[in-house]
Amino acid sequence: MRKIIMLLLLPAMICLYGCGGESSETRAPSKESAPKAAQEKQEEPKAQANEEAKDKYTVCLLPKLKGIAYFTSCAEGAKKAAADLGDIDLIYDGPVDGSAEKQASMIEKWTLQEVDVICVSPNAPDVVARAMKEAREAGIKVITWDADATPDSRSFFVNQATAQAIGYGLVDTMVNDLKEIGVEGGELAIVSASATAANQNSWIEHMKTRLEKYPEFTLATIKYPGESQNKALQDSQDLINAFPELKGIIGISSVSFPGAAEAVKQLGKAGGVLVTGLSTPNDMKGYVKEGVVKSVVLWNTEDLGYLTVCTAEALASGKLEPGATSLDAGAIGEKKIEGDQVLLGDILVFNKDNIDQYDF
Repeated sequence: MRKIIMLLLLPAMICLYGCGGESSETRAPSKESAPKAAQEKQEEPKAQANEEAKDKYTVCLLPKLKGIAYFTSCAEGAKKAAADLGDIDLIYDGPVDGSAEKQASMIEKWTLQEVDVICVSPNAPDVVARAMKEAREAGIKVITWDADATPDSRSFFVNQATAQAIGYGLVDTMVNDLKEIGVEGGELAIVSASATAANQNSWIEHMKTRLEKYPEFTLATIKYPGESQNKALQDSQDLINAFPELKGIIGISSVSFPGAAEAVKQLGKAGGVLVTGLSTPNDMKGYVKEGVVKSVVLWNTEDLGYLTVCTAEALASGKLEPGATSLDAGAIGEKKIEGDQVLLGDILVFNKDNIDQYDF
């Protein structure tokens, strides 16, 4: 009986071994497992590329107004810094009309794009503060340059010079230039830009303080033509007509200064009403050579852009932390940090003797 049972089971056992007897170690890869292994090999280089991409920082440079010589020269310096550092993808963009609302919108866009650092020259600090704070909350580094914002909306301010140095320098330059042409006293006027520009308002306060040193000169009025050279020209002509004792106009933006100089030129008041202020030497060379302007006050704008990008890179890479007292800014040297301000250095004064040496 046992032999009969074994004979009956033998075909079934042969079928089992023939159909499914391979071990997991010798079985060939299935159609599902082979592509998965290949996919893992293909994704390995991609993962390495992503790891390398983290060594590149995206830095956005936002001016008050795009398209004018002052900020264009700052951008040139920023591009040089990005090239020298080698780990920066630089984006330079801004409103062409000086709109603070458009500045805020651009900050919001860059926040959504998850850039690494946003560098803002705010036209109206209160308007852009919310967008700047939201960028910081999203993990993006935010700094200011050229003009400051509220301290809680940024980590560092890249300052071209202290507000006191700029304010005092403007007044001293105007008074010295007037005395050189024999004017010992009279009325002065200031032509600013936007009434909400925090940096210019700070300079004005220091200018008022400095004028106390020269009681023979008085401040007649302040005009705010915004970011319009044509409006600055018109305001300056109105000032000259309204104040017969006006001896000097100080234009404290790169738009208002040439506007005021053009007003004096058009009214034939060169030598009677002197103009000084802040602007790039290239924009003012003609007025200096014509005698409308004796001195131009500024700083090296290319170096300001360069320092801003160096600060952004140091912050993004962790080399710059709160409490630092200096920053290695590469080609432009080591720069001093006071509190949360990275200082470019002293102001420059351009006149007929040296203005041709500068090209920005």
